[in-house]
Amino acid sequence: MTTPAAGNDPAGAPLEVQHQEWDDMVWPALAARVPAFEAAKVVNSWAGYYEYNTFDQNGIVGRHPTVESLIFATGFSGHGIQQSPAVGRAVAELIVHGSYRTLDLRPFGYERLSAGRPIRELNVV
Repeated sequence: MTTPAAGNDPAGAPLEVQHQEWDDMVWPALAARVPAFEAAKVVNSWAGYYEYNTFDQNGIVGRHPTVESLIFATGFSGHGIQQSPAVGRAVAELIVHGSYRTLDLRPFGYERLSAGRPIRELNVV
């Protein structure tokens, strides 16, 4: 569950920044919504793979069901940067105390994948 199935590996996908797409589509939309973007300039750019789990595009957090020493904190899609402080704290509590103390992340556990219980979130991009 942590790597793509055979044939689904994105190897060879283009990783060049699409500058023309940015100039033609993204930049005008940003500038129309926030006029201050007219004065901003792109200084640096990069392209890379977008990490997510294909089951429900939400993070997988907690212990592996059969390997006690393996703890997941992966598969968050783009919203992982927003959730990382809480997930970091929860995983630290799981390691130190053996359970979540502040925020119960059990619904995000690995078991939901094998049980077929996706977490539906309409705002995942």
